[in-house]
Amino acid sequence: MTDRFLGEPCPVELQDDGERLSVDELRARQLAGLQATVRAAYENVPHYRAALDGVGFAPDDLKSLADLSRLPFTSKHDLRENYPFGMFAVPREQVVRVHASSGTTGRPTVVGYTRGDIDNWANLIARSIRAAGGRAGDVCHVAYGYGLFTGGLGAHYGAERLGCTVVPVSGGMTERQVDLIRDFGARIIMVTPSYFLSILDEMVARGIDPAETSLRVGIFGAEPWTEQMRTEVESRTGMHAVDIYGLSEVMGPGVAQECVETKDGLHIWEDHFYPEVIDPITGEVLPDGEVGELVFTTLTKEAFPVLRYRTRDLTRLLPGTARPGMRRMEKITGRTDDLMIIRGVNVFPTQIEELILGIEGLTPHYLCVLTRPDRLDELTVQVEAAPGVTDHAGVGAALSNLIKNRIGISAKVEILAPHALERSLGKAKRINDRRP
Repeated sequence: MTDRFLGEPCPVELQDDGERLSVDELRARQLAGLQATVRAAYENVPHYRAALDGVGFAPDDLKSLADLSRLPFTSKHDLRENYPFGMFAVPREQVVRVHASSGTTGRPTVVGYTRGDIDNWANLIARSIRAAGGRAGDVCHVAYGYGLFTGGLGAHYGAERLGCTVVPVSGGMTERQVDLIRDFGARIIMVTPSYFLSILDEMVARGIDPAETSLRVGIFGAEPWTEQMRTEVESRTGMHAVDIYGLSEVMGPGVAQECVETKDGLHIWEDHFYPEVIDPITGEVLPDGEVGELVFTTLTKEAFPVLRYRTRDLTRLLPGTARPGMRRMEKITGRTDDLMIIRGVNVFPTQIEELILGIEGLTPHYLCVLTRPDRLDELTVQVEAAPGVTDHAGVGAALSNLIKNRIGISAKVEILAPHALERSLGKAKRINDRRP
């Protein structure tokens, strides 16, 4: 298969002037944005006024980027406590759109956007799609969910801004997804990686070779995925699989993007979002290169500025490569709230996924089940066998041994028939915690 990006290193092609800033220009823009954001938050959001007064910090005290570390953190709890519109920094009448989390673990978190915010967001998604290898004129198949979830509409507006032909499919109706990819000639797909696997399974079930479709760029986000998953997707499809990062509390997708020419982590669009990495226990800011919890402060948001928002995502900051002025973050492979502690050993679902993808005969469809018989935590990994595999005991033993040798815990392994696990139309559920 030939493609203008495959086989040879591709030149860096930039979408807008924000990607061309020198480091000094970027830091100056960040400081100006940070000062404006802190002032707007202090003057217009009672929560932030109380939080800053509580630590004795006034907007005029912000003289340098280093002063950011003196500000208190913002948490999801803070957003829920101010439901629905208490964190808005503009009158509600100036908010042209709201998005919200599902609220499955409590009150939803509600975020708002002015017309200027929507315009900025579209520009950043356009920048991200171009960095991923998309170009004006491409057909872009958007299979992220539409509605209160930020993925679908965020991707849609950005793809249109770049000049793509957008197919707004949303999630679900997998047979129809395959039909539209084939009939409309989509070159780009924007979707969660777990749901893309379901689309690939449907193609194979219908006798369609995924490598023979028109797809050449997959922009995958909304959930952690591994390098092994990238290898799996690219080997089956011949397309580029690149990561996009975002979260609704900060903007939505398009906060950071992996560049197709390097695929070495996600460049953060630092002209709009200032990143920090902290020790998740102490809150201490860690130097670049050390792994910790990612924290973001928005620099250009009007309706919903956030100061030092704790994302719960674990990563580290690295120097820029494809976009030298912007720092990179490593792919997110775990979250502090997805951490499983099994008899004193810290385990993330992505560690299990990495091992599964290394065993021939297993698929990437799996679930980690946690139980507590006799007061001790136990992990059972349920994973589907590939079609035609009959030696369930053999592949199960192989996975169990890998988990023991590589991670250091004993785990039960249940090999299931193909399609035994429920398929997600959005973010995959990787943990079923049955402990009391």
